Amino acid sequence: MKRTAILFSAPSGSGKTTIIKRLLQYFDCFEFSISATSREPREGERDGVDYYFLSPDEFEHRVQAGDFLEWEEVYAGTRYGTLKSEIERIADKGKVVIFDVDVNGGINIKRYFGDEAMAIFVMPPSIEVLEQRLRARGTESEESIRKRLGRSAKELSEADKFDITIVNDELDRAVAETKKVVEEFLARS
Repeated sequence: MKRTAILFSAPSGSGKTTIIKRLLQYFDCFEFSISATSREPREGERDGVDYYFLSPDEFEHRVQAGDFLEWEEVYAGTRYGTLKSEIERIADKGKVVIFDVDVNGGINIKRYFGDEAMAIFVMPPSIEVLEQRLRARGTESEESIRKRLGRSAKELSEADKFDITIVNDELDRAVAETKKVVEEFLARS
């Protein structure tokens, strides 16, 4: 069975999740891959919808069992990853898997899917705008914002490892540009 995937990576606050939500309104062939994490749910997040919330011990057990396509300790003590079973669940439905993953995860998933995946890097217009977006969320502590911004510089340097970079300086334009490149990719698949 051919598996096609679209993956999005970006520093936190770049707008990738917002762009993905808009794309899901246009493309009924997509199904979102739900990542697993060892962190606690934030207010309003639901297990099996926003993430698969695993205890640190359960996450480690599943790593050892080989259940992950990719995983990473993004921040000290907090892991995120893509379960192989999630890809199979979506492929069994005949859907295109769409990923919202950190930059290292995106690079690893692209390596796994090869030409059957389009890897999109969402670039913020500047670090200053990125910081404003993170603060505007109102969900992050000052320490968390500093950690995310510190990680962003390294992530931005990895943009050239993706098939395309979309600068999210104006959301409607970024969505339209992304929709166009995705349509072209799907037409070739």
